[in-house]
Amino acid sequence: MRTKTLKKNRINVVTLGCSKNVYDSEVLMGQLKASGKDVVHEQEGNVVVINTCGFINNAKEESVNTILHYMQKKEEGEVDKVFVTGCLSERYKPDLQKEIPNVDQYFGTTELPGLLKALGADYKHELIGERLTTTPKNYAYLKIAEGCDRPCSFCAIPLMRGKHKSTPIEDLVTEAEKLAANGVKELILIAQDLTYYGLDLYKRRNLAELLENLVKVDGIEWIRLHYAFPTGFPMDVLDIMKREPKICNYLDIPLQHISDAILKSMRRGTTKEKTTKLLQDFRAKVPEMTIRTTLIVGYPGETEEDFQILKQWVKDMRFERLGCFTYSHEENTHAYNLEDDVPEDIKLNRANEIMEIQSQISWELNQAKIGQEFKVVIDRKEGNYFIGRTEFDSPDVDNEVLIDATKTYLKTGEFATVKVVEAEDFDLYGEVVN
Repeated sequence: MRTKTLKKNRINVVTLGCSKNVYDSEVLMGQLKASGKDVVHEQEGNVVVINTCGFINNAKEESVNTILHYMQKKEEGEVDKVFVTGCLSERYKPDLQKEIPNVDQYFGTTELPGLLKALGADYKHELIGERLTTTPKNYAYLKIAEGCDRPCSFCAIPLMRGKHKSTPIEDLVTEAEKLAANGVKELILIAQDLTYYGLDLYKRRNLAELLENLVKVDGIEWIRLHYAFPTGFPMDVLDIMKREPKICNYLDIPLQHISDAILKSMRRGTTKEKTTKLLQDFRAKVPEMTIRTTLIVGYPGETEEDFQILKQWVKDMRFERLGCFTYSHEENTHAYNLEDDVPEDIKLNRANEIMEIQSQISWELNQAKIGQEFKVVIDRKEGNYFIGRTEFDSPDVDNEVLIDATKTYLKTGEFATVKVVEAEDFDLYGEVVN
C-alpha cells in the first residue's frame, strides 16, 4: 500500500564510486534536463537511478547495499521505480537480475540511450559538453577517454569499461568552453589512462596537443592531470606543464608496487629501475611538480621481502601525495588465477605501515611550507573555516588549506593568495595576504 508520494516524476540520480562515475551521472542528468525532466542529485525523488561502482569488494558491497536500501523504499511505497546502471551492473547484470529481481531495469556502462528511453527521455547526440555538474562550481571533471587497453592482472576495469576510446580534441574544447561559461575555473582531466590519449584517433600519444588547445579556453585557470600510466608516458606533456601557468604542477600516476617480482606478476610492463628513472626525469624536468601515487599491498605472492622493498622505496622517493589500498581478489581478472595468499590482517598492517611512513613525509614537506605564500582556490566553508586547495592538491584526496572565517571573508570559487602559518601532516593553516 502506498504510504506517501514524493514529488511526482522527479528523478534522483545517486552516484557511487570514482570521478568517472560522477562525470557519467552529470552527462545523464544533462540529457534528462534537456528532455524537460525534473532531475536531482542525491535528493528525494520518486524515480531513482543508482550509478554503481564494481571496482573492488568494498565498492561492490556499497553498491549492493545502496540498491537494497532503495528496494526497501520501493516496497514501502516511498519510491515508484529503481533503475541500476554503471560498473557493477555492467559486470554482474545476470547475477543482479537473479538476486535482486524487483529492480525495474539494469543497464551497463554503454547503455545510456536505453536508460534514457526507460526514463521517458530521448538521447540527444548534439549535447556535447552539456552536463549538470554536481561538483562545487569552481571545478569540474573532464573525461578525455573511456576504457583501457592495459593488461594489469588485478584490474577489472576493461571488463566494465571496454577498450580505450579517446574523445576528439574539438569535442573536449567545446565541453571545456561550456564549463568555463558556467563559472568552472579548474578542469580535472580524467580517464582510465591519460597517457594513452589519442593513440586510437590520431595514431600517436596526443595529450600534449590536447593541453595546448585547452589552455586557450578563457576562464579556465587550472588544468590538472589524473590517472597517468608509467609506461609510455608522453614526456612532451612536461614541457607544456613547465611552460603553461594554467597546467598545474601536479600528476596523479598510480604505480601500484615497485618490487620487480610483483610488477611482473601484475603485468605492469615496467621495472623498479625504469619507474625510479621516470620519476627522477619528472623531478629534473619540473622540479616543483607534486606527484600523487597509489599503491596496492597484499597482492598474491607478496612476500615480506617484496613489502620491505616497497617500504624502503616509499621512504626514498618521498612522494608528496600517496594512497594505499589492500589487494582485492577480483573474478575474471588474470590475478584471480593466483592464490590470494596474504592474510587480510597482514594486508591491513602493511597498508597502515605505508600510510604511517607517508604521514611523516607529508608532515615534513608541509612544515617546509610554513611562511610561504600560495595561490589557493576556495572550495567551501565548513564551520569557522574556509577550505581551499593549492595547485598541488586535488579535491577530496589531497591536502587542504584552512583559513579562519572569523577573521577573513572569502567567496567560494574565488582564488586568494594565502600565507601558510601552521602545518599538520595533511592540512595547512593560512592567512590571506592582501
